[in-house]
Amino acid sequence: MKKFDVIVIGAGSGLLISSQAAQAGYKVAVIEEDKFGGTCLLHGCIPSKILIHHADIARTIRHSAEFGIKSKLLSVNFKNIVKEVSDFVDNEAKQIEQGNKEDKNITVCKGRAEFTGKNTVKVRSENKNTGKNNKEKNEEIYGDKIFICVGTRPGVPPIPGLNKVKYLTSTEALRLIKQPKVLTIIGGGYIAAELAYFFGELGTKINIVERESTLLKNEDIEISEAFTKIAGKKYNLNLSAQILAVGYKNKKYSVNIKDAHGKSKAVVSDQLLVATGRIPNTGILKAEKTGVKVNKYGYIEVNQYLETSQKNIWAIGDIAGRYMFKHSANLEAEYVYHNAFASENKQSKLPVDYYPMPHAVFTNPQIAGVGLMEQDVKNNVKYRGKYVIAKHYYKNTGMGRALHDNDGFVKFICEKKTGKILGCHIIGTEASTLIHEVLTAIKARGNINTLANTVHIHPALSEVVQRAARKVEY
Repeated sequence: MKKFDVIVIGAGSGLLISSQAAQAGYKVAVIEEDKFGGTCLLHGCIPSKILIHHADIARTIRHSAEFGIKSKLLSVNFKNIVKEVSDFVDNEAKQIEQGNKEDKNITVCKGRAEFTGKNTVKVRSENKNTGKNNKEKNEEIYGDKIFICVGTRPGVPPIPGLNKVKYLTSTEALRLIKQPKVLTIIGGGYIAAELAYFFGELGTKINIVERESTLLKNEDIEISEAFTKIAGKKYNLNLSAQILAVGYKNKKYSVNIKDAHGKSKAVVSDQLLVATGRIPNTGILKAEKTGVKVNKYGYIEVNQYLETSQKNIWAIGDIAGRYMFKHSANLEAEYVYHNAFASENKQSKLPVDYYPMPHAVFTNPQIAGVGLMEQDVKNNVKYRGKYVIAKHYYKNTGMGRALHDNDGFVKFICEKKTGKILGCHIIGTEASTLIHEVLTAIKARGNINTLANTVHIHPALSEVVQRAARKVEY
């Protein structure tokens, strides 16, 4: 049995751990059954955002008449768009893997990791031609320190008939080379919203079937309602819907639902995408053989130092269930490496400092947020009568008007006594960029005056943040 100082399972953010360990001279094994790069590079944020930029361009063309410029979208080479993005992603993954193979302190183990004991992992290799397990190529390895960085995969709900049809998840949707004329999306979260925007702007008719009464239910309630209203003008929304069954006949998918009024109907399309969330990969790992504790949802339980219930085993990223973002996984990788080797380097362990943890949704309009939402403070006795809310619309700024952004706004939730920023939520042009000055103010322990009293360039779009801040009365 080969022995290593470090085993990293998962070649996404886990590579930040393995590279540091290798650089420090430790003997490292990296186990990965897929291409290198993790969900973000292969099936998530990188390919989706590149594709979404194509949607942005298409939207600019379609809406140019609003600015007195007549133009027409003549055609969309959908196959080439997807191929270009897929080729880029695959090339990046290949280069990352090759770089790891060339590192003298790293051993790349291609295959599925399965725990056989507390410190032992079996790497199960499959025959690429048959898909069957190559028993003769299976190997068991030992690691003094093990880092679990395997993430999540698309979750599929138990809908009657779904297991009998060939549906898409986000993984397949990002590599679909034939553009559907009509696409039905089951789900109303950020993955559904982003893919609806990509396909919709390139000309696909979009149906969305969602059990909640709004899209993006995990956003601030006012943001969620505003986005749902905008989406309702572009897509065929079926909200508060109960899915009865899914079928496929005559090259058409049918999602049979009971709508918000209790009426039964069929939502028909030539392609079906299931985007109902993600589930952890703990079962695939057979993590129970390590004695590592998992919660009722299957996520590995970790403490503030990202330690699991077993000594010398850590977990980061989606599998740890703290935050489901690439930027949070990268942050955790930095902390976990420090903590794992703290005693050897005569240092103290550090609890992960997530504050403040932002997020963004790359739709049109964009959405970004950080901190508490309106429903959080309204439903918490701790904040009753102790918070204020203020917002400012893009259209009431010079650049917002120039951009014709009539729906966007910045919303602050602040502590009434001190002006401390409890939360900020933005919907509108470049929301994912505008949120960053708010993050800096929060991180620096400033209050709303930090933003309100900072000189902003006129008429830059960021004025909308300052003006919203100046409306906070405390």
